[in-house]
Amino acid sequence: MAVVELFDNPRPGRDYTITIRAPEFTSVCPKTGQPDFGEIVIEYIPGATCIELKSLKFYLQGYRDKGIFYERLTHDILDDLSGACRPRWMRVTARFSPRGGITTDVQAEYRAEGNSKIKDQNEK
Repeated sequence: MAVVELFDNPRPGRDYTITIRAPEFTSVCPKTGQPDFGEIVIEYIPGATCIELKSLKFYLQGYRDKGIFYERLTHDILDDLSGACRPRWMRVTARFSPRGGITTDVQAEYRAEGNSKIKDQNEK
């Protein structure tokens, strides 16, 4: 799996949200071996560093031939990215295209310890 590169947050003293969309995400169903198509949405409030997009693209492409359930890959992406850049808050949403008339969305969140001032992004 590719390493996600980072760069210094240009405004580390300010809370702001970065939203990254990867609408051409692919992985493989571990049961059938068929390709799964979806969109990965990464939202985060950066801490000291931000995610460099070219390296993120290569990281996400590492799932292209990987047999993995939606739930697992959503948590793996969150764990990898939050572990790399240590954001104040992060949410990963995986939205998968219909298969057999069923769509699946999986969301997972990370919140830095001691960051009680960061409200749940649904509480606007």
